Amino acid sequence: MEWIRVNAENLEKEHICCAIAGKKDCGVLAKKAWLQERFQEGLVFLKGNVRGKCFIEYIPAEYAWSPVRADGYMYINCLWVAGQFKGQGFSSQLLDACIRDSRSQNKHGLCILSAARKMPFLADPGYLKYKGFCRADAAPPYFELWYLPFDEEAPVPRFNHQVKETHIGEDGYVVYYTHQCPFTAKYVPLLEQAAREHQIPFKSTLVDTLEKAKNAPAAVTNFALFSDGNFVTNEILSVKKFLAMHEKR
Repeated sequence: MEWIRVNAENLEKEHICCAIAGKKDCGVLAKKAWLQERFQEGLVFLKGNVRGKCFIEYIPAEYAWSPVRADGYMYINCLWVAGQFKGQGFSSQLLDACIRDSRSQNKHGLCILSAARKMPFLADPGYLKYKGFCRADAAPPYFELWYLPFDEEAPVPRFNHQVKETHIGEDGYVVYYTHQCPFTAKYVPLLEQAAREHQIPFKSTLVDTLEKAKNAPAAVTNFALFSDGNFVTNEILSVKKFLAMHEKR
């Protein structure tokens, strides 16, 4: 496998493999604009030279758009190897590259967002355990922060205190989202439109700064949907799924 490190110089010509779409797709444009601003903060986007999802994205935890306290760690935003590429050792190669890079920068280790069980858009806890990670912290309703320390004396990463709360003071549906994930630029407007058409109270809040991300009300910032103040899901919903969920609720 040939590995390509996407950076400010080649970002325009390289496809973002988590979003297989044309260069003018709203999700691609939003994601690339977000990446362009993060490269100067140390973000790395390493991908296989294939047409598919085979990549790792990581950044120094101080700059991670996640409500965590993990100074001195490297934070993995996403490690995604699609099924068509599994069984060939690519996820291990990507993780090893991240480890080597992090060690060269004298980091304490790695950390990543997961869950109590395997869930969409979150790292698989079974895989993390297999790779030597262990659970550092937990936040309701199911989020877990896992870490891989490089030495026994490394401090343990933690979630910021506000994500330990289970309720926000807003009625109706409220979604907090970022452009870190290219799918939100497409699906959030579709959910807004569907909510208007069905007269469903719905509010979207774009988390567009590091400070807002660090103070987000949920452990996940890519997409966090609340209903009448209670967290519902981090899964980026299609209109069909959203309306079906609303009917059940």
